[in-house]
Amino acid sequence: MTPATDPRLLLLNPADNCLVACRALAAGETLLIDGEPVMLPRPVAMAHKLARQALAVGDKVLRYGAVIGSVQRPIARGEHIHTDNLASDYLPTYTLQDGSKYAK
Repeated sequence: MTPATDPRLLLLNPADNCLVACRALAAGETLLIDGEPVMLPRPVAMAHKLARQALAVGDKVLRYGAVIGSVQRPIARGEHIHTDNLASDYLPTYTLQDGSKYAK
C-alpha cells in the first residue's frame, strides 16, 4: 500500500496545512502530498515547512494545530513556507535596545 503522504514529510497535526521536511529535499523532487504527486519548485531544508495545500494571501498557517503566521503572497502546494512568504503571528518579542531597557 502506498502512503498518502511521502515518508520524507511529517504531518504534526491532522489540522495542519503545512508539512515538515524530515531531510533536505532538492528542487525538482516529486513527493506525494495527501495522495497527489507534487514537484518541489525549490529546495527545502531539513525541518523546514512546505505547503500541504495551496494557500492564499491572508490564510493562517497551522503547525501543531496552532496558528504560526499569515500568508503574505500566494503559496503553491509543495512550496517552501518561510519568511519571504509568511509573517509571524507570534506575540511581540522584546529586545534589549540601547543597552538600557527592554522595548516592544
